[in-house]
Amino acid sequence: MLKTELLEIIANRENSGVEFKRDDIRPEQLAKEVVAMANFQGGKLLLGIEDDGTVSGIQRPNLEEWVMNVMQDKIHPLILPFYEEIKLDDGKSVAVISFPQGISKPYVVRDRGKEEIYIRVGSTSRLATREQQMRLFELGGMLHTEVMPVPRTDMSCLDDARLSNYLKDILRDPDVPNSPETWQARLLGLGFLTEAAGTICCTIAGLVLFGKNPRRYLRQAGLRVLAFKTPGKEYQAELDDILDGPVVGRWDSDNSGKRLVDGGIIERFMDAIGPFISQDASEIDEGLRRETRWLYPLEAVREAVINALAHRDWTRFVEIEVGSYADRLEVISPGALPNSMTIEKMKAGQRSPRNTLIMEVLRDYGYVDYRGMGVRTKIVPLTRALTGKEPEFVATEDYLKTILYR
Repeated sequence: MLKTELLEIIANRENSGVEFKRDDIRPEQLAKEVVAMANFQGGKLLLGIEDDGTVSGIQRPNLEEWVMNVMQDKIHPLILPFYEEIKLDDGKSVAVISFPQGISKPYVVRDRGKEEIYIRVGSTSRLATREQQMRLFELGGMLHTEVMPVPRTDMSCLDDARLSNYLKDILRDPDVPNSPETWQARLLGLGFLTEAAGTICCTIAGLVLFGKNPRRYLRQAGLRVLAFKTPGKEYQAELDDILDGPVVGRWDSDNSGKRLVDGGIIERFMDAIGPFISQDASEIDEGLRRETRWLYPLEAVREAVINALAHRDWTRFVEIEVGSYADRLEVISPGALPNSMTIEKMKAGQRSPRNTLIMEVLRDYGYVDYRGMGVRTKIVPLTRALTGKEPEFVATEDYLKTILYR
């Protein structure tokens, strides 16, 4: 790091990715600051700087060795930072400890026989709440929320007809269960049911995919669909509805192919949003019909919503939101991108499914292809071809927003 870069960082003060500390900091305090930033987006810890930005300089001998020993003794999993010392014109030196966002979350501070998880909130480091810990475990691949039990549910909450259709017509399973006991055993094996405290409950995946009324037990299930004539939400919505029901449809399969018998939430969404993302021609064609012109490619719209259903973060207690506005369509999927995924990697075709069980069932039905590259192969090229505009993706710690412009 150049001296000018360091001075600019100091002038900009502390933030979510920068922390100032004297070098007489206690080992557990150093570990706390590093863990909090690693559990967020990484950052820089500057030793030899007062809280107000005054440079006090390095006083501790063999500081680098001391820092590395703290990293090894107090932080788990191990973080290997980049350490450098910058000497300023007044002869004082500042140590800069840099580290990227961790990929093995959650990182913990081990001290006095305890393990504590910290997160960064603004320019402070705080103990993570239970919900925040759950998200960190999920981001680190140590917790799969889709197979967690949903309280107050049992096998009767699932749609028998859809389950039979899935095994018999979608999977072509030759051994379809024929009694409640065999059904329970099969659904436990498939991950649609689970045992919790001696009770058999639906998993999140089972309830979302095949539940009769998922939102009755899981309030963040379903889709909220909005439509406005304006670019924002300033005026009354033309449509404001929450769709509830199983994600998958019920299909009749024969030698001629598949035929939809009873639509799931994906089909119901496309029916609901259709009038707000299309325009009828002013003239009647030769068949005495008005041609419909779509403002967005239907396959791209469908793919964006399926992606949200497949990859949303179930630790977030809000619905997926789809909004149609005067100039764009937005699909907001709760939760940050999983693991080390970025928008650039997603657009390049890299795959990192959050909810693998839900994703596999959607593949079985053909809602998603086996490549799992819908952003690269459908959303981007189809939108560009129809509208001449690039879709936009916005990723935050709270959501992924996909924006299709008219």
